[in-house]
Amino acid sequence: MTIKFKNFEEKKRAYANSVINNESKEKQGEAFEEMMSTMVDEIRENILANVNTKNADNVILSNRGQEVLTSEELKFFNTVIEEGGFKENDTLPKTTQERVFKDLVEDHPLLSKLGLQNYGAITEFIYGIPEGAAVWGELFGAVQGSLNANFRKEKISQYKLTAFFAVSNDMLSLGPVWVETYVRTFLVEALKVALEKAFILGDGKNQPIGLNRDLLAAVNQGKYAEKTSAGTLTFKDSLTIIDEIAGVHKKLAKYKRLKKDGVTEEDDFKARNISGKVVMLINPFDYYDIMARATTQNAAGAFITALPFNPTIIESIFVPTGKVIFFIEGEYMAITGGNFGINKFTETLAMEDATLYITKMYANGKPTDNYAAQIYDLNITPRA
Repeated sequence: MTIKFKNFEEKKRAYANSVINNESKEKQGEAFEEMMSTMVDEIRENILANVNTKNADNVILSNRGQEVLTSEELKFFNTVIEEGGFKENDTLPKTTQERVFKDLVEDHPLLSKLGLQNYGAITEFIYGIPEGAAVWGELFGAVQGSLNANFRKEKISQYKLTAFFAVSNDMLSLGPVWVETYVRTFLVEALKVALEKAFILGDGKNQPIGLNRDLLAAVNQGKYAEKTSAGTLTFKDSLTIIDEIAGVHKKLAKYKRLKKDGVTEEDDFKARNISGKVVMLINPFDYYDIMARATTQNAAGAFITALPFNPTIIESIFVPTGKVIFFIEGEYMAITGGNFGINKFTETLAMEDATLYITKMYANGKPTDNYAAQIYDLNITPRA
């Protein structure tokens, strides 16, 4: 279901700015509460506006022998309606959880490019070192090389991610299909905000290590320091743009592998193929300044916008203005897990005519090495 948000994006930007500007916990909490309340209202409005049309579609699908929900989902959400809400320690049906994850990845370009995967609570990754994994030798000679020497293991423990979702009381009268749609839509939107923020800005303390963090700097009380800028991009003119973007790609293509301990590096730089894998993450405010410099008019009068070497451009409100983050697709571990257990939330964030619940999942993320993501400053001056 496509949601047509009116004010939610504005409230999300306000929350992102509060986080980026490191405002007080109270200010961030207020911004978060406003964002969540607006999300509740607008998802509810969208669903109510679509009820009649969708119900008619569901009748047609049922007549064709297609189930709108699985039997397990129908049973679960009918029980929720009959009991006036979720019970303590309810768990969403497995198929609903799978749809939440599918919607998360398909509807969010950043999570898709990061390669978000769904795993268990503790995951062990095995990294292969390409060269040396196969070794030449004489036809009837001894087996050459050591296979074990070409792999390293890294165990990633996942952190708990708590998501809020509110069930408006009048939703329960609409039937199981709409309760499922409402809950799933709300979870997807809430998790998108939380994961996007953490995968970009996370400091590593009980949360992922974000793209903007330095894996090799000293860790202070469990927190990783922010990366220093790799340089300044001006996008001054066509030739400058080519040179600057080429420089970004060259820097990303050179890296040092982590040793088997997963902490220290090997001495020598290696090269990797990054063609078609570079992602450019930019704040929406800066996006248009860059696109304006990358736009030309051809002989036919048509405007063409393109950056050299074709990086994938993704906008995010969690990238600070005046900064741009480049990362390599496939070189960030973004993982989730858990079973979406549900509990009633009885503390703050109380909402009128709605019951607030929390659900827990697990998530973690970190760059595969310290060179897989680079941060640049922007210095785009107005044209004379």
